Amino acid sequence: MPGAPDRVDPAPIGGGVFFSGADRSLLEEDEIRLTSVGIDIGSATSHMLLSEIVLERLDTRYVVAARDSLHSSDILLTPYRRDGDIDAVALGAFFDAEFARAGIPRDAIDTGALILTGVAVRRRNARAIGTIFAAEAGRFVSLSAGDRLEALMAAHGSGAVAASERGHTVVNIDVGGGTTKIAVCRSGDVIALTAVEAGARLVVTDAQDRIVRIEDFGARTAEDAGIRLILGDVLPRRDRARLGLAMAARIGRALAGREPADLLRLPGLPQGLQFDGVVFSGGVAEYIYGADVPDFGDLGRPLAAALRDMMMAADIDFVPHGAGIRATVTGVSQHCVQVSGSTVFLDPLDTLPLRNLAAIRPALGLSGDVIDPVHVARQIKRSLEHADLAAADRPVAVAIGWQGSATYARLDGLARGLVAGLADLIVNDHPFVVVCDGDIGGLLGIHCRENGLVDTPIVAIDGVRLKDFDFVDIGAVIRATGAVPVVVKSLLFPGEAAPRRAAGQVAGQGAGLGAGRVKA
Repeated sequence: MPGAPDRVDPAPIGGGVFFSGADRSLLEEDEIRLTSVGIDIGSATSHMLLSEIVLERLDTRYVVAARDSLHSSDILLTPYRRDGDIDAVALGAFFDAEFARAGIPRDAIDTGALILTGVAVRRRNARAIGTIFAAEAGRFVSLSAGDRLEALMAAHGSGAVAASERGHTVVNIDVGGGTTKIAVCRSGDVIALTAVEAGARLVVTDAQDRIVRIEDFGARTAEDAGIRLILGDVLPRRDRARLGLAMAARIGRALAGREPADLLRLPGLPQGLQFDGVVFSGGVAEYIYGADVPDFGDLGRPLAAALRDMMMAADIDFVPHGAGIRATVTGVSQHCVQVSGSTVFLDPLDTLPLRNLAAIRPALGLSGDVIDPVHVARQIKRSLEHADLAAADRPVAVAIGWQGSATYARLDGLARGLVAGLADLIVNDHPFVVVCDGDIGGLLGIHCRENGLVDTPIVAIDGVRLKDFDFVDIGAVIRATGAVPVVVKSLLFPGEAAPRRAAGQVAGQGAGLGAGRVKA
């Protein structure tokens, strides 16, 4: 395509990082343009967003200078087959048509994120959807988002996290087709979250207002409200409004920490929280913020009206939303390359390469003279749960922000805490992967192996800084330098206040590059 950016396929050559398509050193470029796609496939809707990301060089690092939307797809009601599985053929045809409308061929996409939520996460659905994007598997981050992770991503994508940065308490309410995710944000962090069985498509009608679908929790809501639902019957507007009110009341009780546990998909919020503002996201947010969108034969419009009235009655300010229904899909992957320093520990050597490892960055508190392994383990397990990685069905990279001196006692406390926190992954024979931003990678790996703490493969590298929502590819050792190339795939959230300096830096004998991240 004329004017399209060069394909980014980082390949290490003699310690430098090069564009394979352009045959030039990335370090020599003052500006880099990437074409990125975010694809969100959920229980109710599916859609995608194409963007151009502009990176500008700052010394040996890069920062995000601009992020422009190239094409927003139509919102597709996720198609299903009669057996209840997602119709992958119809879904593939939709995305093919949207790429054609955008005028951007699929092989011109540099990077992207495929996000599966709700029933799309089910094994058969995920496998079928994966075949649609098989050609892009090496470039796309594929993320199956459970309730916790979806709540976190929506809070970032909607702008709620950014709105809370100055000490405010802002709640993000992401109202989807089947569930509502709630994330409480304070001072730039998500401090509490939950998910409740309430959504716009728990009861669905056709163009003649006849009921064509009733989900279990839709039937329960109707029963509690004294409404009789029968497939094929007309749903009167009055009953539709009453169902919207009942759904909104359920969400209100979840906000107050008073919803019964059997109607929650996650532990409830603590009671007594006070909110300075609210941000709505998800499909229902389009109605709340007055977007010109049609009815889809569901409870979206009456639910939105009831939620808006509820917030106004509680005198909670509405915060301008960042993305509405696209609050999850706005997290798009963008490649960057950092090169690990010289203190690398790999055992065995053929463990590498590793691809698409989800990164967690637990708050370990490593500034004190003593490192408590119990605290480290607890924080790691907490981070795994929040990122929906506690099932231990795939390897994970633990990002460590090292502080203080590398005494034997401090390293031992950290190492034992890491091993305890990652015990379920180690038992399942996944490699033990730690990524440090200080020069302790090699020491930590050696300590774990020589003291018999880990019997699975160990990959301990340093000089690389990761954040939550990052994914990493760890390449084989560059023979000429002894460094290890690490490709970081960051999820960028638009609507964020300002670009911040990139995390990557020159380390050891290799040249390090960090792509900028925009703080959500």
